[in-house]
Amino acid sequence: MATIAAVLRRPTSPTGVWAWITTVDHKRIGVLYLVTAFTFFLIGGLEAMAMRTQLMRADNSVVSASVFSQLFTMHALTMIFLGVMPLSAAFFNFIVPLQIGARDVAFPRLNALSYWVFLFGGILLNLGWFTGGAADAGWFAYANLTERTYTPSHGMDFYVLGLLVLGVSSLAAALNFIITIINLRAPGMTLMRMPVFIWMTLVTSFLLVFAFPVITVGLFQLLFDRFFGTNFFNVAGGGDVIMWQHLFWVFGHPEVYILILPAMGIVSEVLPAFSRKPLFGYPFVVFSGVVIGFMGWGVWAHHMFTTGMGPVADAVFSVTTMLIAVPTGVKIFNWLGTLWGGSLDLKTPMLFALGFVFLFIIGGLSGVSHASPPADLQQQDTYYIVAHIHYVLFGGSIFGIFAGLYYWFPKMTNRLLNEGVGKLNFWLMFIGMNMAFAPMHWYGLQGMPRRIYTYPSGMGWDGWNLVSTIGGYILAVGILVFVYNVFSSLRRGRVAGDDPWDGRTLEWAIPSPPPHYNFAEIPVVHGRDAFWEQKYGAGHGEGAQTPMHRPVAGGSYEAHADIHMPSPSYWPIVVSFGLLLLALGVVYGLAPVMLLGLPFNVTSLLGVGIIFIGIYGWSIEPVA
Repeated sequence: MATIAAVLRRPTSPTGVWAWITTVDHKRIGVLYLVTAFTFFLIGGLEAMAMRTQLMRADNSVVSASVFSQLFTMHALTMIFLGVMPLSAAFFNFIVPLQIGARDVAFPRLNALSYWVFLFGGILLNLGWFTGGAADAGWFAYANLTERTYTPSHGMDFYVLGLLVLGVSSLAAALNFIITIINLRAPGMTLMRMPVFIWMTLVTSFLLVFAFPVITVGLFQLLFDRFFGTNFFNVAGGGDVIMWQHLFWVFGHPEVYILILPAMGIVSEVLPAFSRKPLFGYPFVVFSGVVIGFMGWGVWAHHMFTTGMGPVADAVFSVTTMLIAVPTGVKIFNWLGTLWGGSLDLKTPMLFALGFVFLFIIGGLSGVSHASPPADLQQQDTYYIVAHIHYVLFGGSIFGIFAGLYYWFPKMTNRLLNEGVGKLNFWLMFIGMNMAFAPMHWYGLQGMPRRIYTYPSGMGWDGWNLVSTIGGYILAVGILVFVYNVFSSLRRGRVAGDDPWDGRTLEWAIPSPPPHYNFAEIPVVHGRDAFWEQKYGAGHGEGAQTPMHRPVAGGSYEAHADIHMPSPSYWPIVVSFGLLLLALGVVYGLAPVMLLGLPFNVTSLLGVGIIFIGIYGWSIEPVA
């Protein structure tokens, strides 16, 4: 045993692929998140294009009704849980320690665990495509569609277990970032000197910590209904289908802000940099984000106006839904105030940030109309809702994320994305986005239901659906242009240097890409726009425009070999793989055995064993 323990403790210096598998460096984990999430994003896009092709004309037969149900379910799940959320997490991982002047996150191995659990959870969620059919009850999985009577395939089983596994990843990452931001900020970086992106990361992390336990309760109840014959949501057995809706949307509406707040943080970094002036009304932008985080818990039942909650509940949630538009409006006016009088530089990051503001305003205005129960009764389950959510989550979250991709790509790679191709990318996405989703407002109000796989001619929907499909294809071309831009720029893009945008925050004070240890010396912060003040003096934005000095940028790794960083570890991937086997064993009850009176199986027991071996190896591994 002593020999085994010694082997487990033995430090290693992996190279090649193994270096990526065992990495605990927050920057590499950020890149892993980015590549994996963008791959899932492309898969979700393919699912969307299959649906749009089916709906291009009346009475079409490209896919069957069953496949269409799987497509709209998996498209939403993929874009929300495997696309937007982990794309935001990629920025959290790469940028947060750099912006707060830290060398890594608080718990590097836990950070690696969150990635590998996310990867295996994403695979688990999609396994239904290869095992007889994916989940097909919508991303909201309303009971009693989730009973085995209506969904006998394993698709819903993968839904339940996939989201449970992904919840482990989200909670691990969220707790890590909360502790990192609270404890590892550079000296002098008070809370009100933190960049807005850090604030939005903090609020989002708290939302994750409090929201995911709610859906976890609902998912366990659904798991017990499907596997052990309980009746939490079975009306015939005394269950309550509406209880699932409450559990889901108590999670689901804070989830909307989990998706949009990081993009708001990115835009709050990009607009000042390309307006050449500090963010207007910084305290209001910060506190409006915090208020959104609080108020997001009081609006969930506007998704349930059609369930017959009664006039009192309808009135309360109508008022709270209208009120939450106030802090959102505060942010928009502060962004406009930042632009006003600025020296605007319309580089690609700025274009995507401006596109975010424009498209999010449209999504916000259509969202306010859902706050009125009589209007919502007409709009519910129509394409008007589809238009609204895509203006918020694609025009909002995705455009904000693309602003961040163009803004921080030079810091990640020391290469600039091609500006001409970037502008083409923006305009294709902007035009395609509006062509695809703006018409949905109109044929939604004309009564076209969502989640139907075909429709008869003569309803007045044919022309607008064709326009939406053409817009979808233009949008897809825009995404492919971005992919081309990335690969071509990595090979022959212009060298960016350390600070290509004349940045405000600390990540621009170190080399690109950053060294393993980030900062040779932990910086001392004296103001809100820390790097601008180091370069131009405390009066930047109101006075001096000439550089005073550049801070020491950290140098090379060889020059600072004495800076000790946490060692690589393969235990996070071991624990994550064990979790995957445990979930697969629950789905497939092969070779059943009894354990504590409950039916388990060999695969589950193997998974549990691997988890415990991984935890043991992790526990005796050197901390640093």
